[in-house]
Amino acid sequence: MQKLSKLSQCLLAAVLAVGGFAVQAQDKVTVQLKWVPQAQFAGYYVAAAKGYYKAEGLDVTIKPGGPDISPVQVIAGNNADVIVNWMPDALAAREAGVPLVNIAQVFNRSGLMLTCKKASGVTSPKDLKGKTLGVWFGGNEYPFLNWMAKLGLKPDVDIKVLKQGFNVDPLLQNQAACVSTMVYNEYWQIIDAGVKESDLVTFFYEDQGAASLEDGLYVLESKLKDPAFVARMGKFLRATFKGWNDAVKNPEEAAKIVVSNDMSGSATLAVQKRQMENVAKLITTANTPKMGYLEPAAYERTVKVLLSGGSAPVIKKDPGAAAMSHIVWEAATKK
Repeated sequence: MQKLSKLSQCLLAAVLAVGGFAVQAQDKVTVQLKWVPQAQFAGYYVAAAKGYYKAEGLDVTIKPGGPDISPVQVIAGNNADVIVNWMPDALAAREAGVPLVNIAQVFNRSGLMLTCKKASGVTSPKDLKGKTLGVWFGGNEYPFLNWMAKLGLKPDVDIKVLKQGFNVDPLLQNQAACVSTMVYNEYWQIIDAGVKESDLVTFFYEDQGAASLEDGLYVLESKLKDPAFVARMGKFLRATFKGWNDAVKNPEEAAKIVVSNDMSGSATLAVQKRQMENVAKLITTANTPKMGYLEPAAYERTVKVLLSGGSAPVIKKDPGAAAMSHIVWEAATKK
């Protein structure tokens, strides 16, 4: 009977262990992306496909974005635990009453640029005066407005701002001299449409002193007071970083995973592989101990850019250190 009792105890322990794992595996995390499934978000899809989230005991839902989806509104409505967003939009939202905090910075370089046809007469920023420029709104306009303020160009006075859809049609149809593009996406749409690279001139915001941090991870400030939330998000970051490290090392594998997650069927392997190769250039910390770490100097530089918008700054007050936190990153990277 004693042996049976020990066996029973072992079986009970095993059941409890399995039960405990089951509970852990149901720790849910919802992440809201900024745009539709594409290599810009490969790390999240790779982490899910390769079981990195599951290995951390997480059940992660990846919600695609789109032209009518605001990540800020989604998290403000408690329909996501964490969002992917650009810092200008996040800090503007914080000042407007949605207390977002950056917990990790995946992209540490900006991929935003203005792409112009040389035939329009634009060869340098000073040539932008008097031109029609395509600009994305919905939070993406802030770096542009800051840059124009630095150049002393007032929208609708010195330049005409065309509210650009998420395509490059205004440039292709000669409705605008320049349009907003990302180095990993829309720029290549112009090339794929038959325009020669030699017929274009590009201005990287990074080179114009108007770059701000893109594709960071943000949560609501109040949630960081909950140790359980911090621990759960630490697991999420740890798995996400693994996904991104793999995506940077193997763009083709990442592209295949992204394509498999595109329910619209519009994504192609060749385009997504090219996009991933360009996205990788914006994540210089991949496969290093600093992956996802928000450098305070980079944060402060972005804040300075957003405050210096002349009569129309993106934010009016410096949010200070409250809008960023390393607590989750530290939980994710501790041994």
